[in-house]
Amino acid sequence: MARDYYGTLGVAKNATDQEIKRAYRKLARELHPDVNPSEDAKHRFGEVTTAYEVLSDPQKRKIVDLGGDPMDGGAARGGGGGDPFGGFGGLGDIMDAFFGGAAGGGGGRGRGPRSRVQPGSDALIRIGLTLEECATGIDKEITVDTAILCDLCRGAGTAAGATTKTCDTCGGQGEIQSVQRSFLGQVVTARACPVCRGFGEVITDPCRQCGGDGRVRSRRTVTAKVPPGVGDGMRIRLSGQGEVGPGGGPAGDLYVEIDEAPHEVFIRQGNDLHCKLSVPMTTAALGAKMPMDTLIDGEHELEIEPGTQPNTELVLTGKGMPRLRSSGRVDGRGDLHVHVEVVVPTKLDEAQRELLRELAQTRGEDSPTLAGNGKHGGLFSKLRTKSR
Repeated sequence: MARDYYGTLGVAKNATDQEIKRAYRKLARELHPDVNPSEDAKHRFGEVTTAYEVLSDPQKRKIVDLGGDPMDGGAARGGGGGDPFGGFGGLGDIMDAFFGGAAGGGGGRGRGPRSRVQPGSDALIRIGLTLEECATGIDKEITVDTAILCDLCRGAGTAAGATTKTCDTCGGQGEIQSVQRSFLGQVVTARACPVCRGFGEVITDPCRQCGGDGRVRSRRTVTAKVPPGVGDGMRIRLSGQGEVGPGGGPAGDLYVEIDEAPHEVFIRQGNDLHCKLSVPMTTAALGAKMPMDTLIDGEHELEIEPGTQPNTELVLTGKGMPRLRSSGRVDGRGDLHVHVEVVVPTKLDEAQRELLRELAQTRGEDSPTLAGNGKHGGLFSKLRTKSR
């Protein structure tokens, strides 16, 4: 009759792997011979150890679920009649039950050899773009130096016709164990096999091109589609364009970081652009319509109202940078802020001076006057406040 492994651990038949592991840890803490030396505890400890070994193995658990017993036909490993730690990798799993990790400081049990095929790492590259390129978007060709799949062995790491063989040092387990005595008894620590590096098998005849790694470094060119509206420090992800993993594993991603160069005319603040426009004193007084180059839209006719004062700010709605959403779509544009600088002439000939004198006399501006403090106190009010 098949044993009730689920009942031994006190879990339901649909229990998850984590629930099975937690139940085993709880029982192992109670029944371990160094904690509970009774014969009944020793026997029960062997049973729960065997139950955990069966239910933590997907193939054995499948047999149990079909009504069979994977331990039939041989002595139950970890049973009460022999070494309570037999067949379970020594105290490694027992210490796992007590402390939630591997026994000792050996770096953790891997439960068998690890796969030679591993996922690759992400890569990062920075590219310089002008403000115009950030505004309009661009397909930018980038030269990257990353690991790519070895085209000779296609990731296998072996020479043509060669195969791998089981590691003689670890017997294919991918790890070697050492035993030490402690207050808990014999403590088994496990570490990766230094010969096969934890793979459980060795390549007797490695690929001459990649040396058994399944990948080689190569310089190649990729195209990054830079959308309109990107800014300094933003990153674009190119899926699967990073480093190919060991053993020809799937490649990571390539991240392209934007380095936006300063512009000679425009200053960017988010999605808005700012620029300074120098206007002659006469133009500011009389007003005019004058052409002005924008970043994206070409020439724009800017209207200067008569009597425009220094530091006047003119806002051209929708003439700034594209607004880039997280989805990569452009949703409208920012504004262009034009800061007017009124230029006062410094070199005048006699005729020009005479004309300005006549204008000043006509307007009654031939002698300066002190301005009042105004409704909010003005400059002198601020100075008085500071002096207190």
